[in-house]
Amino acid sequence: MEAIASWFKLSERGTTIGTEIKAGIATFMVMVYIVAVNPGILSAALPPGSDVPGFLVAAAAATALVAGIMSIAMGLIANFPLALAAGLGINGVVAFGLALGAGLGLPGAMGVIVWEGIVVTVLVLVGLREAIMNAVPLALKRAIGVGIGLFILFIAFVDGGLIIRPDAGPVPVAFVFPNSWATWLTVIGLAITVILYARRVPAALIISIVVTSILALIVGVTTVPTNIIQAPNFSTLGQFDLGKVFGTLGILGAILTIFSLMLTDFFDTMGTATAIAEQAGLATEDGRVPGIGRVLLVDSVAAAAGGAAGISSNTSYIESAAGVAEGGRTGLTAVTVGVLFLVMILASPLVALVPFQATAPVLILVGFLMTSLIKDIDFSDFEEGFPALLGLILMPLTFSITVGIGAGFVSWVFIKVVLGKWSQIHPLMWLVAIGFAIYFGQTAIQSILPK
Repeated sequence: MEAIASWFKLSERGTTIGTEIKAGIATFMVMVYIVAVNPGILSAALPPGSDVPGFLVAAAAATALVAGIMSIAMGLIANFPLALAAGLGINGVVAFGLALGAGLGLPGAMGVIVWEGIVVTVLVLVGLREAIMNAVPLALKRAIGVGIGLFILFIAFVDGGLIIRPDAGPVPVAFVFPNSWATWLTVIGLAITVILYARRVPAALIISIVVTSILALIVGVTTVPTNIIQAPNFSTLGQFDLGKVFGTLGILGAILTIFSLMLTDFFDTMGTATAIAEQAGLATEDGRVPGIGRVLLVDSVAAAAGGAAGISSNTSYIESAAGVAEGGRTGLTAVTVGVLFLVMILASPLVALVPFQATAPVLILVGFLMTSLIKDIDFSDFEEGFPALLGLILMPLTFSITVGIGAGFVSWVFIKVVLGKWSQIHPLMWLVAIGFAIYFGQTAIQSILPK
């Protein structure tokens, strides 16, 4: 016990082993829903004829495995009460934007995630990660989070059967009034989620998923698979293709796609780590986070590990705030979360019982929480507000995070140039904006180049 107390500096941070374990349990309970939600999102990108139940079980086991290992690594290496798991938002981009939208398939999309994780890790090691983050205007950083939140909301309503693409007609999408048990379950599940979350019930999201899944079994939307009792399946491990993104999108398209996902990881992790540090009283007076380099390193490796495991980028979870609220102050909280995720592997076959209608309501709530960042964007300032609006709205409308971020960057630089405010444009912003401009115009450029 003394060795544990010494390693995690429990006395220096005014905590105990019991408090840290209790905090870890609290964090685990509010983020374990990802073991059910992540496989459901990724399964939407499977090719026709795939073994969807088998994939769900395998992806659930891998989701729990990587979350367990990386959370333990965060605790041991960074001694920070921050847990990690497959990132909501990025997994939607992987499934719908890369695997389906860009035609990469899941292995190709996971290859993009591995590349992104490798690049971010290198940037951390050479000290450039914070420099790149500082070059991007705050309004665009916030717009990225809001845009992904809207993206998740859109995906959730589609998965829940409440929004469809009409076969014919003047509108691209349409609302479906509940007309079946499946669509009614989405509405009922959303009501359960809202009630539990509004009343601050512990583990509200996982309770919602469990209750809605039970209702789905009762009304016949889902049935119990014949192979529900089985050993954990890790068949998604190693299912990534590093070369497909370059072959499908070309060198420029691949670089910008990787860069876009890298930005998402950048801002999400830095914002989460800063918020958790401040809540835990670990930040300095000027808002800096001691040991942030180790936190960023573990987070960067986690991104690549998630892609290599075939279950999308793993990132730091803001839900870690639940553990901090329970008194968590050290890495022992994160280690506790990691151990619980490893135990969760044994329950991964149960994920086959969870329908889209049970996870869609949770995604709607998560989308709302991410979209709430919009309050911090100053739309009265045209120079900042207009680029932010383009960025956040084009992500869901085009099903592409790359298009959204690119539009925001290019328009921001364009407006500054028009106003003669060249000095406000960081060299890195020039570089990125020019790259995105070429990306948007690549079809026209190719048409005028000699054959």
